[in-house]
Amino acid sequence: MTKIKICGLSREDDVEYVNEARPDFCGFIINYPKSKRNVSPDTVRRLSSRLSDEILPVGVFVNENINLVASLLRDGTLYACQLHGSEDEDYISRLRSLTDKPIIKAFRVKSRAELEFAAVCTGDFVLLDSGAGSGVTFDWSLLSGFPRPYFLAGGLNDVNIAAALDTLHPYAVDISSGVETDGVKDRDKIQRAVAAVRKNNI
Repeated sequence: MTKIKICGLSREDDVEYVNEARPDFCGFIINYPKSKRNVSPDTVRRLSSRLSDEILPVGVFVNENINLVASLLRDGTLYACQLHGSEDEDYISRLRSLTDKPIIKAFRVKSRAELEFAAVCTGDFVLLDSGAGSGVTFDWSLLSGFPRPYFLAGGLNDVNIAAALDTLHPYAVDISSGVETDGVKDRDKIQRAVAAVRKNNI
């Protein structure tokens, strides 16, 4: 049963859309001004408090102060964290000493070399992406034989998501720009993406 994460929520409207569509996870990009979807910790606390209990909030961080990440996990703002920077095994180990919440480590897949690192990462899950918000897919054939559950990201949308599920059977799919129109979350695209995953799981 593949799960779905809608990432890059930044507005109250976005929360309303996911509450209606009911993905398994939603993501907030926290303290990363380079992203147009960036939100502050206080905004995340406010938005996540409006989420349906069925939807698990994930904080997306890039080389963030480990104490801030842990505090948002410990106070219940976030269910899990997703690490998108150069966080290494030492960072993951130190974070585990501060919280028992799930850790997702992202890897940008350009060749099988990145997958070798992902396979042995001590995070609870890995996320395999084509790049930081690039909106394009990577060569999915590289994933043949990959030995652990993973989140698939990069260029997914309501049109190609069925092919991804049929071909790869990932633990979860992660979609952001693929459910946007003109850079803003699109209610109908979110609904179609979630429906495509649910249909595939029948």
